Amino acid sequence: MKNLMTVLAIAAAVFATSAQAADAASAPKAPTAQQNKMGECNKEAGDKKGDERKAFMKSCLTNKKKAQQEKMTACNKDATGKKGDERKAFMKSCLSA
Repeated sequence: MKNLMTVLAIAAAVFATSAQAADAASAPKAPTAQQNKMGECNKEAGDKKGDERKAFMKSCLTNKKKAQQEKMTACNKDATGKKGDERKAFMKSCLSA
């Protein structure tokens, strides 16, 4: 009887875990920063085609990366003296602005 109860408890735990995993897998994921940059540059590229578009996209994505790095540097500088959760909250708001 103890073995049967143990097996049933394990089966219930496995079922509950797999149901939660299925829910998490079906939820849509937010686009990454790189996907956002690609979308913005794609809109800016407009009707460009071929080599012109390729060159524009390369330039656009490189500039976005540099802008993000500069923003990170500025936010880091402004965050001096802050620690822990306070710094984390400040950086989040600074970088999203």
